[in-house]
Amino acid sequence: MDPISDFFIRIKNAQKAGHQTLQVSYSKFKHELAKAMERAGLVGGVERWGKRVRKTLEISLLYREKAPVVEDLKLISKQGRRTYTSYKDLRQFKKRGGDVFLSTSKGVLSGNEAKKAKIGGEVIVKIN
Repeated sequence: MDPISDFFIRIKNAQKAGHQTLQVSYSKFKHELAKAMERAGLVGGVERWGKRVRKTLEISLLYREKAPVVEDLKLISKQGRRTYTSYKDLRQFKKRGGDVFLSTSKGVLSGNEAKKAKIGGEVIVKIN
């Protein structure tokens, strides 16, 4: 199983179930993704717990009028097929609203942050 797809599916399922917080296993990449989602306003807060092997991330989930903020997501890059784009071509992924997250040389950025920094990278996920 792909740990990144598992990370996003856990967030989506926890929000559909109405949970206030979610705990997932820790990795630096997941932590950067969660921080980028926090900057974009999709999750409330991100905290790291534990030491060494038993590290976890605790993510606070957000709701608007009792509806989950993260309603739908689509994984763009997968293990078998990576998708890269320049900052000029980001609008093809942002059709019908939502936000995309990219892994760039400057770290994990949202689509708006990548466009402002004029930097492209691997498109990880599109969240509506």
